[in-house]
Amino acid sequence: MNMHPYTTVASDHLMKLLNIPSPSGFTKMAAKYLVDTLTAYGFAPEITHKGNVSCCIGGEGHPLIVAAHVDTLGAMVRSIKPNGRIRFTLIGGYPVNNVENETCVVYTRDGRSYTGTFYLTTPASHVYKDIPGIKRDETNIEVILDENVSTKAETEALGIEVGDYISLDPRAVLTPSGYIKSRHLDDKASSSVLLALAKMVSDGGITLSRKVYLLFTVFEEIGHGCSAGLPEDAEDILSVDMGCVGDDLTCDEKMVSICPKDSRGPYNYDITSRLIALAKENSLDYAVDIYPMYGSDADASLYSGHNFRHALIGPGVFASHGYERTHLLGIDNTLKLLVAFVTD
Repeated sequence: MNMHPYTTVASDHLMKLLNIPSPSGFTKMAAKYLVDTLTAYGFAPEITHKGNVSCCIGGEGHPLIVAAHVDTLGAMVRSIKPNGRIRFTLIGGYPVNNVENETCVVYTRDGRSYTGTFYLTTPASHVYKDIPGIKRDETNIEVILDENVSTKAETEALGIEVGDYISLDPRAVLTPSGYIKSRHLDDKASSSVLLALAKMVSDGGITLSRKVYLLFTVFEEIGHGCSAGLPEDAEDILSVDMGCVGDDLTCDEKMVSICPKDSRGPYNYDITSRLIALAKENSLDYAVDIYPMYGSDADASLYSGHNFRHALIGPGVFASHGYERTHLLGIDNTLKLLVAFVTD
């Protein structure tokens, strides 16, 4: 694989980010990692009032926001059942069956944490014959803690309360063939690409053709990551998020995807056209695909009234909002396209 030397930087950051819990609204640990990394690279990142991480990495004129999000899907304690088990509510949009039999961690407001597992309320095949026909929803799947609790009072004695966050075990794996399997590749894969770009600028490896802000948002999965607190002088925004892989799409995990239209309508014609031209000029492995069930931070910025031109790219991610898969080549092609765009 003929990869950019900084793709390794991206993959190293990715494996670390994947193992930092950050469901939407519970992102301070991930934000600290970003701030510490960008500071070590010689920049002056800031945490905005709503919790996004914003960092100017240099350049002059026509300011551009390059946005990715570090918030992920997750869950929250909805109630504690009489038997001490936890009923949950989803954070972000995904089918409940995607968490069945997955391990998790419950975080209390006073700093304690407890492991557990999402199980069907009737999980044993040797006991319940109707398992295949049971609807997978928030009433039929529950969290069972790895603690000796069998009553509501015993679970409450652990400090667990309604509103406590539940993070999903990412199960992050990098295979010898270059595939990365994990939850939350949406959008920690692209967040790692932005960190690699920052490292390139810090090392003097590239010269930016315009002023560039990196923006890591923390509420994208619930729709308002880029709705407020953006740099006031910005003219354009490029979301670097996941590329969709599936039916009627040409992208796979080894490609960078360029999206001309999603559920909220077309992206800016001129910027999208330039991204396609740059992909061709640099002989990148890319796809141009429409995402009918997708919304991005760039969309959110326009819907909240910002006067930006906007575009969307990202590495191909298979099985989105489940146990996802991408490839180092997808990260590599995304990094190369991003570098080409900010130096064009």
